[in-house]
Amino acid sequence: MSTYDMNDPLLASPFDALRNELAHLDTPPGVEKELMQAFARQFPRKKRWYHMLANKNWAVAGSVASVAIAVMVIVLAPHLRAPGTKPFAGFDDDGAFIALESLERIEQEPAPQVVEAELPRTVLAQLGVPISPENAGGSVKAEMLVSGDGQPLAVRLTAIN
Repeated sequence: MSTYDMNDPLLASPFDALRNELAHLDTPPGVEKELMQAFARQFPRKKRWYHMLANKNWAVAGSVASVAIAVMVIVLAPHLRAPGTKPFAGFDDDGAFIALESLERIEQEPAPQVVEAELPRTVLAQLGVPISPENAGGSVKAEMLVSGDGQPLAVRLTAIN
C-alpha cells in the first residue's frame, strides 16, 4: 500500500473502522511463544565455525595430542643425538662459567672443549675470589672451556679443597 492509498479519502473510513476493531482484540497468552518456537524450528540458527571448536571432544583430543607429543619429545630426544656427542643442554648444578675472554671471542670459537683441571688458589685471587694466606698454596678443581688451540676461554669452579 502506498502513501497515496493511505491519504485516499475513500479508504480512510474503512481503515479507521479496521483500526478500531483491531484495538479491541487481544491475542491469547502463549501465542507469541508458540509463534517464536515455530519460527525457530523452521529457521534454525546456523552454528558459526568457532562454536564447532568449543566442543569438549576437541578439547580432550587436543590435550591428549599435546601430552603425546611432549612424551615423544622427552623419550626420543636422547636417541636423536649422534653417538659419542654430549647433549646441547642438561641439568647442571656446578654453576656458571667465568669468562676469561670476551663473549664475542667465545662465540666465534668453532669447537670449544671442556677440560677438567686443578688450578692453584692464587688464580682465584686474580678472578676476584678472596683467599686466606693459610690456604693460598692449595689447589682448586675446575672445568675450563678451551679453544681448539688450547687457549683458555672460561673457567668454572667445581670443588674447593
